[in-house]
Amino acid sequence: MATQVKKNAKPAHQQKPAPRPRPGLGRGLGALLGTSSEVPAATAEPTVAAPDPAPPPAAEPVAAPGSGSILRVAVDQIARSPWQPRHVFEAAALQELADSIKAHGVIQPLLCRRATAPAEGYELIAGERRLRAAIDAGLAEVPLILVDAPDRQAAEMAIVENIQREDLNVIEEAEGYRSLAEHFGLTQQEVADRVGKGRASVANALRLLELPDEVKQLLATGMLSAGHAKVLLSLPDEKEQTLLARRCVTEGQTVRALERLIQRRQAEKLDAAAKQSDIPESHLRYLLERLHARLETQIRLQPTVTHANGKRSKGCLEIDFFDNADLDRLLGLIGVQVE
Repeated sequence: MATQVKKNAKPAHQQKPAPRPRPGLGRGLGALLGTSSEVPAATAEPTVAAPDPAPPPAAEPVAAPGSGSILRVAVDQIARSPWQPRHVFEAAALQELADSIKAHGVIQPLLCRRATAPAEGYELIAGERRLRAAIDAGLAEVPLILVDAPDRQAAEMAIVENIQREDLNVIEEAEGYRSLAEHFGLTQQEVADRVGKGRASVANALRLLELPDEVKQLLATGMLSAGHAKVLLSLPDEKEQTLLARRCVTEGQTVRALERLIQRRQAEKLDAAAKQSDIPESHLRYLLERLHARLETQIRLQPTVTHANGKRSKGCLEIDFFDNADLDRLLGLIGVQVE
């Protein structure tokens, strides 16, 4: 039978090509799942806020059972992933997503695996924002893709999914890498291979976790950049790292300004360490006490200093007096006769 052509249809060569899908970051979820990186959409009809009068049985598959099955599951049957690297969920963005779900339903299914015994139900791998927003929108059920994934693969998928969406702050990303390395005994190179990053990127991210908690909080909230953090890591003292991090935030210092400040402070410390006083500190205190007791006034004694290059700075002795009569008294004490 001949195919009918619509009157207003454009010729094939004039039709716009379908938009090219945005490439995933690194390996992507498809590589980890062993399938295409495209996540299958939910059924044609979107999930609505009000439940159907006669809901299907819990976990009734829309597709064939097994890995990749799409199910409709009650929201209270889905547990949060223990491998979720993300800790911060912005309230305003979550409310916008909830409003969209109220209007259109959950378009992209969640990614889950079956909960391990003795727990029942399902464990979330990816899609916690969608689950939270669906609950806020009043949905009783959500669509999910059920996959068979052991702990290591579930952790990798949770981290990769968030990195691809650029949802993680730098500290959350670093903690995700550390979780993979510590729980599964992976090297930095192996972590990098699993998440599709360079080893140097993973190593630099993990170094951020060496910073003091206050500095990490500034990084997590975006008040401090990763560039600032990299410069602060050059300082061996945590107190100084925290002090300069606060200064960057309050004064709005750039990374270059912070580098110059640290270079200046380090040069001053090196210069101070290269100097050697010609009078020991204990003997200097003794001399000041004797002079004060003898002259009964404020005394300042700066000893000579020998530098690393052998040169010597002059010393200084300062004696305070209040008026001409006090000056005459001091001159007499030190044996100066004035006619």
